[in-house]
Amino acid sequence: MRLSISHRTTYSFDAPVDYALQQLRLTPKPGGAQRVLRWSNTVTGGQTELSFEDQHANKVELVSVTPGAREISVLSEGELEIEDRAGVHGPHAGYMPLWLFERSTPLTRPGARCRKLVSGLRAGNAPLERLHTLSSAVAEAVQYRTGSSNVATTAEDALEAGAGVCQDHAHVFITCARLMAIPARYVSGYLMMEGQVSQEATHAWAEAHVPDLGWVGFDVSNAISPDARYVRVATGLDYTEAAPVNGFRFGTAREELSVAIEVRQAETDSQ
Repeated sequence: MRLSISHRTTYSFDAPVDYALQQLRLTPKPGGAQRVLRWSNTVTGGQTELSFEDQHANKVELVSVTPGAREISVLSEGELEIEDRAGVHGPHAGYMPLWLFERSTPLTRPGARCRKLVSGLRAGNAPLERLHTLSSAVAEAVQYRTGSSNVATTAEDALEAGAGVCQDHAHVFITCARLMAIPARYVSGYLMMEGQVSQEATHAWAEAHVPDLGWVGFDVSNAISPDARYVRVATGLDYTEAAPVNGFRFGTAREELSVAIEVRQAETDSQ
């Protein structure tokens, strides 16, 4: 399937900003089930200072805001060709050793609730079957509810609240998979939704490393493994290492964020 994506991120300030720096992870990763046909990130109200590949092989761009600007906007757009591989991304590669994906982070540090969730899973099943069981258990324990969490919500917080969004589902799944000694990581990206082109946010899911298969994706929020509608953009130990945009600025100006995303099947693929 060929997908066309347009993603505009805009920060508006109520006063001129003297200095601000944004870190972008907005370029889809080539390889696995996806092929990037074209992609660009266009900055208005600032400029790209440098770009590099981080420890997870994500393309990172550092963007500065034009001094005195009241707005900075980034338009990310392009086309990709996606193959449905039932969520299987493939063998591990890159700079990070596989064992490091069993390490907890502040957002994925296990506590009593995660340990209880894992202890309730059936023992002795094959890893892939156990991970699918885990995905269902997380979805049951954390109901999808917008506005119930934020970027600082931990896996334990989400289980305590019993509600969250895709980011929380991914963090709980990752935390529990690591408790089972299975390497797991966070994925940020896009999802073409049925009957809905316009979206207000990117999507997130988890990947776990399964013997003989490699990395396999699990979208707890939609109860499936990623198919040809999913675009992988960045990966990390948790959200903080795969966030589409983060940064800092000097001054007291208040900011307002607006995000407009369109994901559709490309016309050349639907004819």
